Amino acid sequence: MAGKQILDFVYEREAAQPNKRYMIQPYDGGKTTEYTWGETLQQARKFATWLQGQGLQPGDKIAMVSKNCAHFIISELAIWMAGYVTVAVYPTVNEKTLSYILGDSDAKLLIVGKLDTWDEMKGGAPADLPKVALPLAPKTDIQSFDDVIADQEPLAGNPARDPSELAILLYTSGSTGDPKGVMHSFGAMSDAARGIVTGLKITPDDRGLSYLPLAHVFERAYVECASLVAGHTIFFAEALTTFVKDLQRAEPTLFISVPRLWLKFQQGVFQKMPPKKLAFLLKIPILGGIVSKKVLTGLGLQHVRLAGSGSAPIPGELIAWYRNLGLNLLEGYAMSEDFAYSHLSTLEASEPGYVGVPYPEVKVRISEEGEILIDSPGKMMGYYKKDELTKECFTDDGFFKTGDRGARKSNGLLKITGRVKELFKTSKGKYIAPAPIENILNNHPSVELSCVTGSGQPQAYALILPAEALQSKLGDPAVKQQLTDDLTALLAEVNGKVEHHEHLQCLVAVSDKWEIGNGFLTPTMKIRRTTIEDTYKDNVTGWYEKGQKVVWA
Repeated sequence: MAGKQILDFVYEREAAQPNKRYMIQPYDGGKTTEYTWGETLQQARKFATWLQGQGLQPGDKIAMVSKNCAHFIISELAIWMAGYVTVAVYPTVNEKTLSYILGDSDAKLLIVGKLDTWDEMKGGAPADLPKVALPLAPKTDIQSFDDVIADQEPLAGNPARDPSELAILLYTSGSTGDPKGVMHSFGAMSDAARGIVTGLKITPDDRGLSYLPLAHVFERAYVECASLVAGHTIFFAEALTTFVKDLQRAEPTLFISVPRLWLKFQQGVFQKMPPKKLAFLLKIPILGGIVSKKVLTGLGLQHVRLAGSGSAPIPGELIAWYRNLGLNLLEGYAMSEDFAYSHLSTLEASEPGYVGVPYPEVKVRISEEGEILIDSPGKMMGYYKKDELTKECFTDDGFFKTGDRGARKSNGLLKITGRVKELFKTSKGKYIAPAPIENILNNHPSVELSCVTGSGQPQAYALILPAEALQSKLGDPAVKQQLTDDLTALLAEVNGKVEHHEHLQCLVAVSDKWEIGNGFLTPTMKIRRTTIEDTYKDNVTGWYEKGQKVVWA
C-alpha cells in the first residue's frame, strides 16, 4: 500500500495542532503530566540532535528497555528522526536475556526507562555501553534524558526515512528458544498502521489506554503507531495496583487486551455477582441494561466503542459474554512478522471460534498441510542475522508460513485449529492439537490457565492452574473439594466436546505460580509450554497410575 509514512503524519500534527493534547502520563500515585503534540515533538527533536552528536552511524541500533510511558514514544520518534533503528526490550527480561538482545542486535546505546526490576537486569548491559535514563527510570547514576536535552537545539526540518529502510527490530517474546529480531521497514510499519486506523475507523477524538508491553507488536501497532497516524489521545497506566483508577481516568473509547486479562476481568465480576444471577438479571428488560452498564462501569469500560483481543486464542463463549454486556469485543489474529496486520473480526463478519477476516490487501491461503500462509502489507523484512531461517519461513512466492494450522469459510472467516509445532503424538499414534482444548478449559471460572500435554502417553492430560481467587483458599478442605467436583465436571464436559482420541486422561491441579517472572509465562501472558512440561515431567507416570479424574500435584 503506497501512502504517507508515520513521520509524515507526526509532522503534520505538530504543525497543525501543536497545542492538542496527545499523551497523559501518571506518576506518584495519581499526579499527571500532559504532553501536547508540540511538546512531544520539541523533546523528540532535542533528543534527536543529541543522538546525532554521539558518533552514531546512520542505521545504528538503539535499544530501549522500559515499561509503557510517554517518553518511550518520544524517544522512538527521536531515534527515527535522527536516522537510527529502535530495539525495544521487554521490561520484564532477566539479565541473561537483556545481554543476549543487546549483543544480537548490535545496540550502540541503551535507553533505560520506567522499570520495576532494573537491579535484576542491569548486569546484562555492558558497562561501556552508553546509556540514558528516561524521566521515570529508577534512581541510577546513568545520565538523564532531561540533562542531555537541556542545552540541545531541536532537530530542524522534517527528516524523512525511506520506506525501504529498517525502522525497528521487534524481538519475539521467546516462548521457544532465544528471542528472534523481527525486522520491519518504515514502509511496512506505516502501511499496517494506516490500515488499522482505517479498518477500525479511529478518529482524533478517540482515547486509548496503553498498558500492554510496547515491546510487543500488538501494543506497538494498535496503540503507539495507530495513535501517531490517527492523532488520538493516549493515556498510560501507572501500575498494576492503580489499573482501575487509570482506566477510569482515561475513559477509553478503544481498548485492547489479551485473553488472560479478559478472563480475569470476568472472574472479578463473578466474585461480586454469581454468573447465574448476572445472566438472569441481564435478561430482564430495562433492568438488564442498568446492570450491564454498572458492570462495564465497574471495569472502567463504559465508554469503549471498540474492544479487541489478540496475542492468543480467546474462547468464543467469553466474547459472547462481553457482547451480552454491550461491549463490542472483537478478536483478531496477527503476529510480529506481519506487524499485527492480518485478520480482524467485524460486527458483520464474526463467529465464535473464528478470528475474523483479512484486512484489505492481506492475502491468505491454507497449505496442503493445513498451515496458514499470509502475505501482508505489514510483512517483515526478515529475521535479523538469520537469513536461512528467514528463507525457511517464506514460500517461493512470498507468503509467510505462520506455523498456525487453520481453516477458512467461504466468507473469509479464519479459524485457528492449533500450532503446527505444538502438535504432539500419543503412544497410540494419534496427533493432538492442545490449543482448542485449552480454550475450553480456560473458559471455566475455576481455571486461571491450562496446559494440555502428554506426548508419548496413551491419552493426553491437562495441567490446571486454579483461578487466582481460589489459590489462597485451597487450604480449606471444603473449597478444595468443591474445586475437585468442578474440575471433575469440567473433564466430562471437555471429553464430551472433543474427538475420542483427544479425550483427556485427567486434570492435574497445580499449586505453583505461573508467572512472567519465573519463566512460566511470556511477557504477553502466553504459557511457555516447554517450561511447564519440563517442570512436571518426573511426576507424570505417578499421575497416570493413580487413575483419578482430578489429581492434585
